[in-house]
Amino acid sequence: MNQITLLLQACQQGQESAPNQLLTAVYAELRKLAAAKMARELPGQTLQATALVHEAWLKLGAANFQNRSHYFGAAAEAMRRILIDRARRRRAVRHGAGQEQVMLDDDLPVAAPVAQDDELLAVHEALDKLAAEDPRKAELVKLHYFVGLTFAEAAEVLGVSEPTAKRDWAYARAWLHREISTMG
Repeated sequence: MNQITLLLQACQQGQESAPNQLLTAVYAELRKLAAAKMARELPGQTLQATALVHEAWLKLGAANFQNRSHYFGAAAEAMRRILIDRARRRRAVRHGAGQEQVMLDDDLPVAAPVAQDDELLAVHEALDKLAAEDPRKAELVKLHYFVGLTFAEAAEVLGVSEPTAKRDWAYARAWLHREISTMG
């Protein structure tokens, strides 16, 4: 077993120092994954990779994880949900959440939704449908698209070969594209 799996087991057994040791062991890798994802976000983003890692760490809490793959899969899901929630909040604010409705003159410009948030939310909705059909392919999308793992890293987490991960990605990408194009 690798070090992370052993630390996860130690956490489950209630060893006091295990959570701190686990954070030390996974922090650099989680930070790298978060930085890769944040590099794809809009300029001026207020959420930093470090904050994304910390939020994901808090969301993971004291859950029980079977092994390294299970842990990083859960971390990927936590990061994805954090980014989805932020996109939803930004979108709600752009659409006047909690604001009084006021009629504007026709010549006044109105802010349009940021395409990236809309894309992220569309992918999220389609991904939920894909997960119902093929959970492994949906998990691959989470790991590669939302967290930024390479195919080799994602394949290791999923317990498949890299060529299988690439084939799954090609299928999932086409499936999601078709699904998203029928949404709009």
